Amino acid sequence: MRFQLLGPLSITDGRDVVVLPPAKPTSLLAALLVRPGEVVPVSRLRQAVWGEEQPATAKAALQSCVLRLRRLFAKYDIEDRAVVAVAGGYLLPADDESLDLLHFRRLTAEAEGAGEAELPLLRRALDLWRGPLLTNVPSELLHRDEVPRLVEERLRVLERVCEIQLARGRCRDVLVDLWEATRARPQHEGLAAQLMRALYRVGRQNEALAEYRRIRAHLRDELGVDPGAELQELELAILRGDEPRGHVPATASLVSAPLAPASPAPPPALPGPAPLAPASSLPSSPPSPSDAPETAGPRLPHVPGFTGRTHETAALVDHLGEGARGGSAPVLAVVSGGPGMGKTALALHAAHLMADRYPAGAALLPMSGADGTPRPTDEAAAELRALLPCGASPGSSLVVLDDVVHPDQVRRFLDATGCGAVVVTSRMVLAALVATHGPVVVQLGALSPRESRALLTAVLGQERVAAETAAAHALTEACGHVPLALRIVAARLLTRPRMRLADHSAWLLRDLPARLALPDDPRMSVPLALDGALRRLPAPLADAHLRLARLDGRITAPDAAGALSVPETDAEEVLERLLDAGLIEEDQPGALRMNPLFRAHALHRSRRPGGAPQSPVATARHALPSGAT
Repeated sequence: MRFQLLGPLSITDGRDVVVLPPAKPTSLLAALLVRPGEVVPVSRLRQAVWGEEQPATAKAALQSCVLRLRRLFAKYDIEDRAVVAVAGGYLLPADDESLDLLHFRRLTAEAEGAGEAELPLLRRALDLWRGPLLTNVPSELLHRDEVPRLVEERLRVLERVCEIQLARGRCRDVLVDLWEATRARPQHEGLAAQLMRALYRVGRQNEALAEYRRIRAHLRDELGVDPGAELQELELAILRGDEPRGHVPATASLVSAPLAPASPAPPPALPGPAPLAPASSLPSSPPSPSDAPETAGPRLPHVPGFTGRTHETAALVDHLGEGARGGSAPVLAVVSGGPGMGKTALALHAAHLMADRYPAGAALLPMSGADGTPRPTDEAAAELRALLPCGASPGSSLVVLDDVVHPDQVRRFLDATGCGAVVVTSRMVLAALVATHGPVVVQLGALSPRESRALLTAVLGQERVAAETAAAHALTEACGHVPLALRIVAARLLTRPRMRLADHSAWLLRDLPARLALPDDPRMSVPLALDGALRRLPAPLADAHLRLARLDGRITAPDAAGALSVPETDAEEVLERLLDAGLIEEDQPGALRMNPLFRAHALHRSRRPGGAPQSPVATARHALPSGAT
């Protein structure tokens, strides 16, 4: 049996939990447990149980309370943890097996100087906390004197966890914890500084500055003082556009590297394609200290500012957790979807969340060229072996195979490497791989309107989006809720802080989708992404896609047969191939749908000079991409 102090006071056998009633024996037990193994004076115990208004027979009443507590222990078969009467008071022996508070302290002590094991140990320590402390303990003294001390222990560990994650570039991952902590402790300057740095590094400069204004106002109102030098310097760094430099306390072993180069934070990589450099052109030079890998293994590119895809992320993380527990067969997941839907970003985000569970680390391997040419499997396997730490087994690694075009690429890679877990991204659904290997399949379509708005808010800030709700909605509709398009719009608006969302929406709609591109990076372009997707298809299928765009978005087999001038059975085959390529999606039974942005691109392209489209069927049957099965 174990006492649980880090939440409502309770007793558990590991399966069932009994929350003690708010009574005097509960207050007595809490007063003993907050000082485990120590002699707690009788006067202190009386105050904890009765407060300032103690009964005339307080001595006898305390003895009676101790007796009731011993009966409680007997009821739950924990008589070996007896309350011991000693000269001047009582004590309750405990160790880290019988009291969660001592378990928490042991884990935090083990984490100090533990290197790569520090973060997992600290996370385990924080997981022991089950909510507000001692909510069922009616003791004013304990809530006044002891609860704040214990909460401070947790905050120190939380600060350390957030500092490690910030040092590793996981700024998005700490935001929820820091929001909650700063609202619970509004005067805590250390937590406020961490939140400001995290917000700034994911591109939310306005919110970072708003956090500084919040704590400054609070300190002035409550204490009549200004924030300390660290926060003031941090505010100035953000206003100048310098990357805030944090520090990791010297008690850790991984903290010698600086957090990041002093340069403005780039716009967040929202759920869309890979980070700015595509998978096929990731830098091969050694990482800088700020890009240090999160494990001893290969480098995995970060996806800062990831937003949305909550359910899809949870499905991938749960599945990858099975691989982390070990097993004879590798864990396999397939993330598929049309161009610009954020397949690589989701895969990388999930991989980062689970990377520390795989001792050999995690890696991203491109599996095709820009034109869709498959990469030889033996070449990819050789790259993985070169990336792994010396002596590491591929079976303890997590690999993202990006932009797979044929099921055999994955099958041969698994045979050649025996990886512990593989996440595959592909524009094709890879049905043959699903049939033979039974992976978890995550199919990505456009974002929901709520996710699209959240994406814009994450980049531009709540204030700017809320000020133009209708314009924000128009922008997300114009983008077809496609992550790549939303990311381009958000990046352009982030660099134009005075531009109204309504003005940008009107400008965009005057030449859609041609204006969904960033001039300083041709890879950030919706037209080029969709042109590239069509080039990967056999010409008849690409031409069928252009013709079907004339059907006003919603597509049935009879309508497609009329638009393509082919029998309905042939039209159904073409629709299946386009569905497999992610260029159309299921709308409802018997009907398919072309994303409005994809349709706008197809209509724009069909107006280009170049002759009439080809017949869509005869050649398609014999010229399908090798991954379309």
